[in-house]
This record gives sequence, C-alpha cells and structure tokens, in this order.
Amino acid sequence: MNTIAEHIADFLKKYPPFDNLSFQELSEIATSIRVVNLEKHKTLFQINDVLHDSFYVVASGVINLSVIADAEETLLNKCVAGDIFGLRPFFAKNNYMMTAKAREESIIYAIPIATFRPFVANNSEVLDFLLHSFATNTSNPNDMENIGGKLISDNVYYSNQQSEMQYFQLLSYNISPLKVAITSMVQEVAQQMTDTMTNGAIVSKDNYPIGIITNTDMCSKIATGRFPITTTVDRIMSSPVVTVVENISLAEAQLLMLKNNVTHLCVTKDGSDKSDIKGIISEHDLIVAQANNPGVLIKEIKRSQSPKDLKSIRDRLTNLIQKSIQKNVSISNISNIASEINLAIIKRSVELSILDLGSPPARFAWLSIGSQGRKEQLLLTDQDSILVFEDVTADKYRDVKDYFLKLGKRTTAILEKVGYEFCPNGHMASNMLWCKSLTDWTKQYNNWMNTPGENSNEISSIFFDFEIAFGEQKIEESIENVIFNNVKNNALFFDFLGNDALRKNAPLSFFKKFIVEEIGANKDKFDIKTRALMPLIDGARLFSLSYNLKGVNNTFMRFKQLAIVDPRNAEIYLNCSEAFLTLSRIRTLEGLKNDNSGQFVNLQELSKVDKENLKNALAPMRELEELIKNKFQLTQFS
Repeated sequence: MNTIAEHIADFLKKYPPFDNLSFQELSEIATSIRVVNLEKHKTLFQINDVLHDSFYVVASGVINLSVIADAEETLLNKCVAGDIFGLRPFFAKNNYMMTAKAREESIIYAIPIATFRPFVANNSEVLDFLLHSFATNTSNPNDMENIGGKLISDNVYYSNQQSEMQYFQLLSYNISPLKVAITSMVQEVAQQMTDTMTNGAIVSKDNYPIGIITNTDMCSKIATGRFPITTTVDRIMSSPVVTVVENISLAEAQLLMLKNNVTHLCVTKDGSDKSDIKGIISEHDLIVAQANNPGVLIKEIKRSQSPKDLKSIRDRLTNLIQKSIQKNVSISNISNIASEINLAIIKRSVELSILDLGSPPARFAWLSIGSQGRKEQLLLTDQDSILVFEDVTADKYRDVKDYFLKLGKRTTAILEKVGYEFCPNGHMASNMLWCKSLTDWTKQYNNWMNTPGENSNEISSIFFDFEIAFGEQKIEESIENVIFNNVKNNALFFDFLGNDALRKNAPLSFFKKFIVEEIGANKDKFDIKTRALMPLIDGARLFSLSYNLKGVNNTFMRFKQLAIVDPRNAEIYLNCSEAFLTLSRIRTLEGLKNDNSGQFVNLQELSKVDKENLKNALAPMRELEELIKNKFQLTQFS
C-alpha cells in the first residue's frame, strides 16, 4: 500500500463509521479515495447539481452546508475534520438539495460509492450509521449532542420530526407486477416488459417468488452476448429474491436495497419467499416517494404560482397523512409536519396576494388562529385568521386598512380554492372586524379580557391560539404580551373562560352511553369535536394562560408543560394529553375516510376496540372539569 493510502486509512479509523472496519478494509478503500483540495469559498457541489459518484469526509478545514430559504442562502451547518457529508447518492436518485462550500482552504476525501458499497452491505454497524445519519440529519447519530441540532446530511432542511416522517413514510408500488414462469424464454419476457412498460419481472411458481429479472439483467447478460435471447429465464434471473412485507417504509426499503445491492424488492403476504406475491418495489418507486416527503413539499410550495399548484400539494399532504397514520406514526409528529406544510401554504398565499397588489404600505403580521394556530389542523377544515398592521398616522389609516382588507380578501380566496373553506363565523383577515392596527387590537384584547361580560357575545377563545404565518415577529410578540399582561390577577377573565370551558355538551349519558345528534344530517352520529376535543382544548388553554405558559399553543404540548409546572396534578394532565392524541387520531381517520372535517363520527362503523378507545379517552375529562372548578372561582358567569 502506498504512503498516501496508508495515511488516509490511519485518519479514517479514528472516526465513525470507519472505526467499525478493519485496517485491511480501510486500506483497500483508501487506495480508491480521491483527495480534493478546495480553495476558500470554492463550491464542491450545489443545489440541483447532478449527484456525484462519491460521498465525502473532511480531512482538514471547514465545509459550510447551506440551502436556499426565502430567497436567501441559509447556513445549516459546518463540517470539520472527520465529518461525513454528501450521502445523498447512497439513498436518493434526484439531485443535491444543498450546497457544500469551503469556508477556508480545505482538504476533502472523496470516497467512491461503488468501492464503499460492498463494505456497507457486509457491515450492519456501518450501514445503520449511514442510514440514520441520512434520515436524522446528523453527522454522528451516536452522539447525543449532535442529535440536538447538528444538520449534516443532504436530506435537506427539515426538523427531526420531518425526517422521522420520511423515515416511516409508506411506499406506493406496483401491486400488479409482471409474473413469468421459470420456463419462459427471455425474448418473450423482454417483450412483455416492453408492452407493460415495467423494468422488472418476477419469476414465480404457484404464486411464490423464486427469482427476478430486471432491465439490468437484460443489458448485462443478454445484450453483452453472455446468453442468447432464446435462453430460459432461470439462466439469467437473480435468486433468491429479496422479499418484504406490505406497508414497508421508504427508509426500510432503501436499507434493504443497499444491504443486498439490488434494485427491486418483492412484496409478499408475510414477507417471505414462501407466501403469495403482492407486488414489486423498484428504485423508481423510492424516487416517487421522496417527491412526497415534507421537505420537497415545502420547497414546491415556495415555487408555486397559483392556487391550483397549492391545491395539488395540499392533496399530496392528505395522502402523506393517511399513509403515516396507517404506519402508526405518532399523531403528534404528523401534526407537527402537517402544521409546517399548512403554514407554508398560507405564507405562499399571502405572498401571491402581495405580488398582485404591490408592496404593503406598512409592516404587518398575518396570524393563523384556531386549530392551525395550535398546530392541530390535519384535515381540510375552515380557515381562521387575523391581520395586525403597525400603527400609522391618522391621515394614512384608511388607505392602509383598505390595502390590508384587499390583501385579506385575496388571500382567503386563494386558500378557499386550495380547499380551506371560509370560516362560517367570519373569523378571517378579510373581515374588517379582524383586520386592525396594533393599537386597535390592543384595545380589543383589553376589552375582551377586562370586561368579558360586556363582550361575551363576540369574544371567542380561538383568538387566544395563534401562530404567525407571515410578517413581523415583533407584532405577534406584542399581541402575546398584551394577553399575558392582562391575565395577571384577572379573576373575572378566568371566571368567564372557565365557565365557557365547562359549557360544552357532555359526551356520555348518565348510563355511560354516547350522546349522539338527534336531528339533522348527522343524526345518530357522535360530535367528537364539540363533545370530546373542545373541552380538552379549552381546558389546556385555560390552565396555560393561568400558569403564564408563553409560546406553547399546541394542546398536547400544553398538557405536557402543565404536568411540569403543576406536578401535583401531573397525572391528570398527562392522561388528558394521551386522550387528546387518541381523539385526534379517531377524528382524522373519520375525516380521511369521508373526505370531510371528521367532526361527526359514525359509531356504527367503529370496531369494538375503537369504541372502547374512544370511551376511555373521554374519562380524563371529568377530572379536568373538577380541576377547573377547584382552581377558578366560577361564580359570576355560572
């Protein structure tokens, strides 16, 4: 071995995952490694570049990884000696999704994937390291400090929850694969593959897979003349077949293809080669699946030019939510991802409206309120929003408000075309009541909170759940400060809010039977939103305001935080948090099944287990109700 290769092997063995390989293996790899000298500010690869045939390790210097966000270059991380980056060619076929640029003069080791792949396939520790590094965006998934936030992989700019969503995302694949007999002639199979436009055929016997033929086999074994086209398929097929169960995830499929160095997986009833064939997964299916991951959806949202574009993306989100639920991904994680994508759609809708109207005459903030403000909008429900613009002089006020009302109307119209219905109560930024200056909003919240009895007809608790979708963060913070300044020693406000929280209709009768709708289109159905979810949402908001929990709007997270700040009642809060997830899941499934908001559940269609889960999720509500009565003086508005 030459001196340079020996030096490289010595360097690599100090860092994971190379420390799992023997020095002999590292020496063999090192002989193929290319040393790249990067001058300061020189780019190794950039967004949308075609993938390289190598991945990279920093030998010395610093490499900056960045993405383009909101038309600006955003630094994600800095790679230093020993850090791996550029893993995308291992797991994906589409182009790079970030830029790698030298922050200072640097030396990089380019490791050919073709050389490294056999060592990965034969070493599960190395394989797991690379897979988790790619899936969780960390340079070293074994290092808990890095897991906290060091983003290294080329899997783009998502949070850990989004990466987890992609990791468990279900694959769509060919459920009617081409199946041929072992006695079939290659020429016949090639013609069938051409006619059906498939790149693979399963060789089967009694509907069990015994081999597989792909375009690669046709090229390497037939086109090269190794075998005549008249030979039978058993001469060129790959066997045994790599088989998997149904509902396999994207990352699991990537893992198996990499481990077995194959481009196709056969789906069978029980995941073995001794059960019926259900379908076939190709590398192309992985590429299609990646087009529906959260990071890609957000990227497409930013490029959208019309409501039609945004609607198409929102439809894909619905598909992603449905598949994630089928895979039993945590409903809280699904909510986090859906919220970010919904937020991006709202933001882009505002941007498109501004492009039509021209630049705003003043700074402002578009706030999503209600379910989206709580990061809980999984289904296409109605839209709720307010608009707050900065204070302007009296002579400009009318023109400024007129602009923002137009902006509100255009934006809500776009969102309506995307699929978010207009709020039936008019709680939207297009309504002049909810499009105001910061001073006017300050007066509004002061009135609501200090004289709630006089404003009981117009106060709505959804105005206390909000999240900025577009605009000035400081304006949102100003509204938040107004609210939390007013809750101090405000027994009257909590009296009103507490009674409002207890006013919801009971979910169960005295005999523990579900109380269903008696008349109307939803007769005999259970109102899971009003009777089950809203009491939990209202209770979480009430206690969060009383304990001054700023910046926590999500119901599940509110209960989690309350368990920390009020440990004496932690068990009640934690039971409520789990109940909220169960109820949210049931509502989401109902909505996906019926293509609606999921508010009314047909109990007759629920399984016995689901009915029991629903009833159990209602149990913590009684304890929460008693806790509200004990903590707040509910007298004046009772």
